[in-house]
Amino acid sequence: MLTRAPLSSLSLLVVTLLFIGQANAGSSNSLLDVSADGKLLACSNRDSGTVTIVDVAKLEKLREIKVGHKPEGVSFIGDSHQLAVAVYADDLIAFVDADRGEVVGQCEVYDEPYGLVSTRDGSRLWVTLEYPGQLVEIDPRSSKVLRTLKAGAFPRGLALTPDEKTALVTEYLTTTVRLIELASGKEITNVPALATDSLARQITVHPTRPKAYLAHMRSKVNVAHGEGSIFPYVSVVDLPQAGATEVSEPLKRKRMPMDSFIGALVTANPWEISLSPNGQDAVVVFGGTDDLFVCKVRDDNYRELSFVRHINVGHNPRAVTFSRDGSMFLIYNALDFELVAYDTETTQKVGSVKVTDNPLGDEILRGKQLFYSALMPMASRRWIACSSCHPDSDADGRTWQNPEGLRNTPPLVGLAWTHPQHWSADRDETQDFEHTIRGPLMQGRGLINGAVAASLEAPNKGRSRDLDALAAYTNSHTVPLSPHAKNGLTESAKRGRDLFFSKETACATCHSGPFFSDSNPATKPTLHDVGTGRSDPSEKMPLKYDTPTLLGVYRSAPYLHDGSAATLRDLLTTNNPADKHGKTSQLNSQQVEDLVEFLKSLPYEDPQPEAVKAGLKKVDR
Repeated sequence: MLTRAPLSSLSLLVVTLLFIGQANAGSSNSLLDVSADGKLLACSNRDSGTVTIVDVAKLEKLREIKVGHKPEGVSFIGDSHQLAVAVYADDLIAFVDADRGEVVGQCEVYDEPYGLVSTRDGSRLWVTLEYPGQLVEIDPRSSKVLRTLKAGAFPRGLALTPDEKTALVTEYLTTTVRLIELASGKEITNVPALATDSLARQITVHPTRPKAYLAHMRSKVNVAHGEGSIFPYVSVVDLPQAGATEVSEPLKRKRMPMDSFIGALVTANPWEISLSPNGQDAVVVFGGTDDLFVCKVRDDNYRELSFVRHINVGHNPRAVTFSRDGSMFLIYNALDFELVAYDTETTQKVGSVKVTDNPLGDEILRGKQLFYSALMPMASRRWIACSSCHPDSDADGRTWQNPEGLRNTPPLVGLAWTHPQHWSADRDETQDFEHTIRGPLMQGRGLINGAVAASLEAPNKGRSRDLDALAAYTNSHTVPLSPHAKNGLTESAKRGRDLFFSKETACATCHSGPFFSDSNPATKPTLHDVGTGRSDPSEKMPLKYDTPTLLGVYRSAPYLHDGSAATLRDLLTTNNPADKHGKTSQLNSQQVEDLVEFLKSLPYEDPQPEAVKAGLKKVDR
């Protein structure tokens, strides 16, 4: 664990005074934001593609504005009622007039904007781009990107220090915190995490003390058991002196396990933490167990947080924020589409407001609620949900030690077109995951009343409405187009396409069709020995594997069933010595680079129309 020498008393006094001078000034990303005058609250609705404006005093919905596909972070711009929204799937920042309920402009960005904050004077917006790992500076008056800074791999969480000179960025898959000096655009330092730390979506800064707080998970990939694989954490990071442009010693990071925070109560999938304006109170929400912890912030550099109250809330709470005067905290139960307010002093519920209608339909909504749940009937020990490894259809970037051997987590996009499932193709329908629900990993009661049919034998489909709903949601994820092909294929990618489809490389022999896979629901599993598996002494299955889709491969590293290929270049070179997944040993360096560029460009067009034209059928549930 990284440590640093304690600051002198004078240094601590200077840091404290600098932070006190900017109390309640540092901003942090969230799906919720309250306007500077405290009158309006904005709530981002990912499933509806909207932002809802709420009257804070009356807890009434004023208006709902359509902004695009999968909006995430929201931020009021300065002290105005102008709002910026990170529209994740449309690769743009939407500018909204919250009083009129109108989209008044937009700014295109490269890909996947997530975290979003405004400076106090409203002159600048800062946005994290999850892919390709950037922090961008935007002038909201001109709606132009001014600068693009490197920000690590898959950054999501974003906060500004109270003096607004430094941005804190969290890497989603690793929880590493990067401190970036905004004037120069250079990284001051970073605070690494344990190799097991994962899924940090947000970070917030204390208004008066040099501390940052982030909620995240720990994923122990060598334990395929519900009582030892996934853990909920809050980490507290000590920050350097305000305005520091370099740090000579590692910053201290303290991890607090939330599954033992109050006795033996286990929580799962911590999503967000918020601090009150005076920095005395903290609230943490847990999206897997529908819990909320109210805490006191301790000024002891040791315990950091002390427990006040546990509250059971609605389905999948994803955001929490305080009113500007600190009298209320408000949480967003994302799968109830509801905002709920609590009195900060009494912690009693004071009101709620529906922010959007259910846009998913009853079956998909029920399936999504089950997918994100670490409660019965899905899990008995409360640590793990399906979404703990497959959040929002993405992969978690990890290779797990499963009972059958090492298994890299695949994304779920395009799943309906590429059955069977699992690297070993041992499940021909999503309903077969009833075995996982009842097994050692989740230890749930299950969704079928009675015995479960063995995988690849009699169907489990149609035996449980809830299980069919879970399958319908899991199979609903479409494939986003690659940002590498926004302007069409590059010349390098075109050369790579020719190589991919050539008889010499034979890549398309297995990675065929619109989904670049020879797996589809209408045929029997086609497995291939691609030379992997022999190096894994724990492998229990035959050394042949299902062909994964290559769509979206640009952002789904590591590769192969055992995660042994860190990059696409590794996949084609060092991890393919016997030419068993494409004949690539004869390619020169430029040809390998061209082939990589083509793979990164997938998909450059929607695969579904071509799949329908070819007579392929998908599984809806």
